[in-house]
Amino acid sequence: MNRIDIIGVPVDLGANRRGTDMGPSAMRYAGLRKALLDMGLEVTDHGNIEVPVPESIKVANPHFLFLEEILEVCEELGDRVFEVLERGGFPLVLGGDHSIAIGTLAGVCRSAGDPGLIWFDTHGDFNTFETSETGNIHGMSLAAVTGRGHPDLVQLGGRAPKVREEKTVLIGVRDLDNKEKSMLGESKITVFSMKKIDELGMARVIKEALLKAGGGGGIHVSFDLDVIDPAIASGVGTPVTGGLSYREAHLALELIAETKMLRSLEVCEVNPIVDIGGNRTARLAVELVTSALGKRIFY
Repeated sequence: MNRIDIIGVPVDLGANRRGTDMGPSAMRYAGLRKALLDMGLEVTDHGNIEVPVPESIKVANPHFLFLEEILEVCEELGDRVFEVLERGGFPLVLGGDHSIAIGTLAGVCRSAGDPGLIWFDTHGDFNTFETSETGNIHGMSLAAVTGRGHPDLVQLGGRAPKVREEKTVLIGVRDLDNKEKSMLGESKITVFSMKKIDELGMARVIKEALLKAGGGGGIHVSFDLDVIDPAIASGVGTPVTGGLSYREAHLALELIAETKMLRSLEVCEVNPIVDIGGNRTARLAVELVTSALGKRIFY
């Protein structure tokens, strides 16, 4: 993993709070490129995918908020991720709200065949248009990539599901809708709630997660910054008290990096508009990226 290809996706069409479209710029401003170069990595920043602003779009259906526009963005993102992987690069996708995962994984599965998925998130993102109370697609992305929901989202990129439930792990969840909770319970996805993390410890959680998600096809990590406690990561799209600590988050990614199984990474839901402390959450995101890519303090 010496060639890092950065792809920005400044989208907040999938969320109900504006500002995550500024996430890619915030992370770049926080020194992402320099941090990667300091690790001895070759870095190519491909800029941003063009995304329309919500004010320019007429909402046709409140249950399908910005569906067509999100599909277009994710289609292009999938193509770019696939191209990077086929060239032997490592896609580092910067969001943007978590709807971007549908596009990222469309590209990953085209290249990897049978990828594993480790999804860090406060929320389940396992709603469908039938169960969602908001119509926001960032709350449906995990469902879509594992084969549930609107057929256009599920089949984006020509493959459904993009990831098998048996190879999918959700870490850090602490805020689920009732119907979402039921569907996750019926699925084959492995879920580590904050309670379970407190009981087992992060090292054991990641060990078990790697057993589920590992194997042929490598691993994709989708990291929603709201999985971290808002006391240290206030600049996120949908904060919920009681999240991962600074060290828990770093340890998780450090342990994944040690396996050499990571093939792609996306970091999403950074919202500098609501951040406290001068872009602190974006700086944390940059630190976490370096941990995921193998930065080590000692041994």
